Amino acid sequence: MGETTYKRVLLKVSGEALAGDRHHGLDFGIIAGVCDVIKEAVSMGVQVGVVIGAGNFWRGAKDGGGRMERTRADHMGMLGTVMNCLAVADVLEQKGVDARVQTAIPMGAVAEPYARDRAVRHLEKGRVVLFGGGSGCPFFSTDTAAVLRAAEIGADVILLAKNVDGVYSADPVRDPAAIKYDEITYSEVLAQHLAVMDTTATSLAMDNHIPVLVFALKDPENIIRALKGERTGTIVKEDTTK
Repeated sequence: MGETTYKRVLLKVSGEALAGDRHHGLDFGIIAGVCDVIKEAVSMGVQVGVVIGAGNFWRGAKDGGGRMERTRADHMGMLGTVMNCLAVADVLEQKGVDARVQTAIPMGAVAEPYARDRAVRHLEKGRVVLFGGGSGCPFFSTDTAAVLRAAEIGADVILLAKNVDGVYSADPVRDPAAIKYDEITYSEVLAQHLAVMDTTATSLAMDNHIPVLVFALKDPENIIRALKGERTGTIVKEDTTK
């Protein structure tokens, strides 16, 4: 078992990242790579909770905007997150990793209903817990759901796996002069309106003192590097100078 900086983590993976270059649906090659490093993390003694977005299937506010009632559109997105959780759980189990899917919206034939105490027991037994259905409420993103679950289970850090390798002063795709930060405070993220997470998620992380490590999922080994405390991506944390 290797030395790790964190004992319990919440890994947030975007749905788009699971689609790969196809940008829609599931790329099982990418999922296998993610599951390999989750398996390695568990073997290192790290307790892993996972929240997955649904952008590879449906983005409620964006895809349903102007054509559907927002609540119903968001519910469709929640169902998409459950589909992603089931796919990842299946691949984890194929690799010999014990996994459980819990959903914020009860669907007993598909997964366990979310219950904090049960989730913590699973984690303590070395099982990976995948939290589907977002927060269970419309108008809240899966980023906010990830921070909420991280706070509830007492995670040491949120590992925010994205398509970009950290937090920049501007969109690095549109602005080649954008500066990448090694670390930044929650307050600076909010003040500069940086696209790390939505403002609700950032505020919730700040209020609950949970650091957020933003890194690229393109190389899944970044997850292991983060667990070992190696510098990767950008850490969003409290301002310790005050």
